[in-house]
Amino acid sequence: MEYLDGEPLAQRLEKGVGVRTDWCRHVLAAVLLIFVGSAVAGAQDRDFVPVTDAMLEDPAAGDWLTWRRTPNGWGYSPLDQINRDNVGDLEMVWTRGLASGNQEATPLAYGGTLYFPNPNDHLQAIDAVTGDLKWEYRREIPDDAADVLGGAGLVSVNRNVAIYGNVIIDTGNDGYVYAVDAVTGKVAWETEIFDYDVAPVRHTSGPIIANGKVISGRSCRPRAGPVSCVIVAHDATTGEELWRRPLIPAPGEPGDETWGGVPYEERLHVGSWMVPSYDPELDLVYVGTSVTSPAPKFLLGGAAYQHLYHNSTLALDGDTGEIRWYYQHLNDHWDLDHPFERLLVDTAVTPDASAVRWINPRLQPGEVRKVVTGIPGKTGVVYTLDRETGEFLWATPTIAQNVITNIDGETGEVTENGELIFSAYGQEVLSCPGWGGGKNWPAGAYSPLTNTMYFPMQNTCARVLATPDEGLAIYQLASRFQLAPGTDQLGAVWAISAETGETTWLYEQRAATQALVTTGGGLLFGGDGNGRFRAFDQETGEVLWEINLGSPVTGFPITYAVDGRQYVVASTGARREGLTPELRPSAGNNLFVFALPE
Repeated sequence: MEYLDGEPLAQRLEKGVGVRTDWCRHVLAAVLLIFVGSAVAGAQDRDFVPVTDAMLEDPAAGDWLTWRRTPNGWGYSPLDQINRDNVGDLEMVWTRGLASGNQEATPLAYGGTLYFPNPNDHLQAIDAVTGDLKWEYRREIPDDAADVLGGAGLVSVNRNVAIYGNVIIDTGNDGYVYAVDAVTGKVAWETEIFDYDVAPVRHTSGPIIANGKVISGRSCRPRAGPVSCVIVAHDATTGEELWRRPLIPAPGEPGDETWGGVPYEERLHVGSWMVPSYDPELDLVYVGTSVTSPAPKFLLGGAAYQHLYHNSTLALDGDTGEIRWYYQHLNDHWDLDHPFERLLVDTAVTPDASAVRWINPRLQPGEVRKVVTGIPGKTGVVYTLDRETGEFLWATPTIAQNVITNIDGETGEVTENGELIFSAYGQEVLSCPGWGGGKNWPAGAYSPLTNTMYFPMQNTCARVLATPDEGLAIYQLASRFQLAPGTDQLGAVWAISAETGETTWLYEQRAATQALVTTGGGLLFGGDGNGRFRAFDQETGEVLWEINLGSPVTGFPITYAVDGRQYVVASTGARREGLTPELRPSAGNNLFVFALPE
């Protein structure tokens, strides 16, 4: 029933009292309210400057516009208000609780707003100065998503979102890519990638933007078959699908022969579940891929076959999705995925033979190359490749690893440790690292100030059993994890020269280490599994500042500026590490923001 001034409208009409005057007054008030509301919204729209490709490639110093701030994957901000001399004065300026679920998120910072992807497809726009909520969008994910996709914890993960034009873009665990208005939080468009019931795939990480295209990968689940293992590009303005690149070759396609006659429908689980990098000059998208299902290759036609394109770096044409080149890091029998961040750096390449194990003999020392570098996989091996051609330049291990015995410097061909390759069920081997990874999804960072890469690492091994009956059925493996021999320190931060491959400093600790970010102030920020958030000196590794946030620092840190003031962001979650049982942090999903005193 409609009401007017608290009285049913029908009764006022029966009375004939003041209806015309009151009706006109209320209609006029409603019209004015709509007009004023539209004017305010219009003003907000005018204040919001649409994000362009040029802004993404070269953001303003105070902005953080993509997963690692820039498409080259550096995780570096030029902001230097907070520096080595004053970082000890940092104080918390606001904090905010986050939604429940596995929290591993990266906020975006733009126009005085943080766009934070909470677990379970829950996006919030937060005032970057005060911490007040501006709007939130909760996507309705089907109730059976966890059962269909497998694993409630990973289904809730939402590591990053993208921004383009006036929308925030994400991939949901309902099989859609979607955009919401950055000012209002209202859905702008949505496009189905897969019917999640027919082809269930997990989107634990969101997309990047490459020349106006939304580029997204996924953790393709075996029940979906090989058709789900794809990188997909959509128009960032309309959501229209532009191309779809399979990661598993079909019969008759290049690479088909590398699967040893395994039927196409049994070629499973070569996913790309972390975030790509992009070189706009070359128009190449760099993505990393994961292990097959099952992992032991005696179950997939034999260990002699490559099983492309698992555990590889792929350089995709940004316009078409065509594979320009690929490099396979490992023929993987142990679930040692290689989907992690690729750092795109222009650097002199002069690998130090005393520090680097495998070197291309054709290298001219000091030659400046466009490279894709970093630690792309769980093995902890640093790889440096020419990013135009994929040519192998150099590689070297970091943490204890025993799965790779050699890399041919001339060809880049990797030789796996034959003693660890399964040939039958029931065999058990000691794999270093274990499938938790010497390196995993917490991202490293690069600083142009030092031409150095910084990585959060873990000293782990595992007793791995090939079995169909226990452990992870998806891989036909079971594991018992342990610290690497000779150490009681689980976590580490490695600083490695991008030019020489030399380790310039090493910081080790009992707790697991998490994602890192570098700044123009000469600082390296990062957290750990025991709730500590720190600032290191980039050059020496000295800890200059530390705070206990109570819970594991599972989110990706960033730094941004508003009105000339620099802020640093850390976020926590509920992850626990079984190899350090004496460490007992709490399990709270929270966002923390720090700045220097005003």
